[in-house]
Amino acid sequence: MNDHDDPTPGNLVATVRAVLPSLTPAAQAIARLILDDPGMVARSTITEFSAVSGTSEATIVRTARALGFAGYSQLRFALAAAVAREEPERLVPGDLGPDDPLTDVIAKVARAESEALADTSAQLNPDRLGAVIEAVAAARRVDVYGVGASGLVAVDMEQKLMRIGLSGHAFTDSHLALTSAALLRAQDVAVGVSTSGETPDVLAPMRVARKAGAATVAITNNPRSSLAELADHVLVSAGRETAFRPGALASRISQLLIVDCIFVGIAQRTFETSEAALRATRDVVDEYVADTRRRNR
Repeated sequence: MNDHDDPTPGNLVATVRAVLPSLTPAAQAIARLILDDPGMVARSTITEFSAVSGTSEATIVRTARALGFAGYSQLRFALAAAVAREEPERLVPGDLGPDDPLTDVIAKVARAESEALADTSAQLNPDRLGAVIEAVAAARRVDVYGVGASGLVAVDMEQKLMRIGLSGHAFTDSHLALTSAALLRAQDVAVGVSTSGETPDVLAPMRVARKAGAATVAITNNPRSSLAELADHVLVSAGRETAFRPGALASRISQLLIVDCIFVGIAQRTFETSEAALRATRDVVDEYVADTRRRNR
C-alpha cells in the first residue's frame, strides 16, 4: 500500500476525519478538539493544549505524527493556514436537527455533500488515480465489491464500465463475491468499496482476489484500514457523519465522485472505442424508448 499524502490546509479536515477511527482513544480526543476548535489549537502552545485536552505533550506529538505531521508545530501551522482560509466554517457545519424546517434541511444536506466532494477532490492524488485508471482500462475483467450504501456505488461502477464496453461486475452478496474472486487472474482488477475499510463482506473477497493475483483497489474513507492494507492502490473518499447521515451514507456521494473520475479517465484513454460504445448503448436505449412510446399510443 502507498503511504497517504501529506496533509495540507486544503485537505487537513478530510485527513483528520479519515484517520480518526484508527487512532487511540487519547489521540481521538485530541483529533476531535482539532475538528471542533481548530483556531484554539492553532493559538495554543503544546503546554497549553496539553492542559486543555487533558493529555500529555508526548501524546499530542504522537497524534500530530499520526496525522502526517513531523510534530505539533507543523500541525499548528497547518491549522493556522486552515483558519485563514475560513476552514473552521467547514469543520463545524450546522448539523441536522429533528425539528429543522425543510429549508434548513436542504441547505445543510447540500452543504455537507458539497464539502464531501471538496474534501475528496482535495486529497485525490492524480498519480494514484491514473494508476487505477490504467489498471482498470487494461483489465480482462473488473470485480467491484460493496454492501449497503457502498454496494450502490459498486453497482454504479459496473453500469459505467458496461457503457464503455468493459467487463465489470458488482457483487453485493458475499458468497457470490467470494466465488467470483476465486476465479480472477493476474490480468484482472478487484475493487473494494467500504467507508470504514473494515466491512467483512468486502475484506473477504478482496483477500481472495489478492491471493489469486488480481490487482486490488480500495475506495475508502480510512487510508489506514484493513481494506487499504489489502490494496495495491488506495483512493480516499470523504464524508461528514451526522445523526441522520451515518458514515456510509455520508460518504456515498464522494465515492461516486471517485468512480466518475475513474470512468472519465478510462473514456479519455480509450476514446475511440469508448465513444463508439457510448453511442451504441445510447442509441439502442433511445430506440427502445421510442418504440415503447409508439406502441402505447
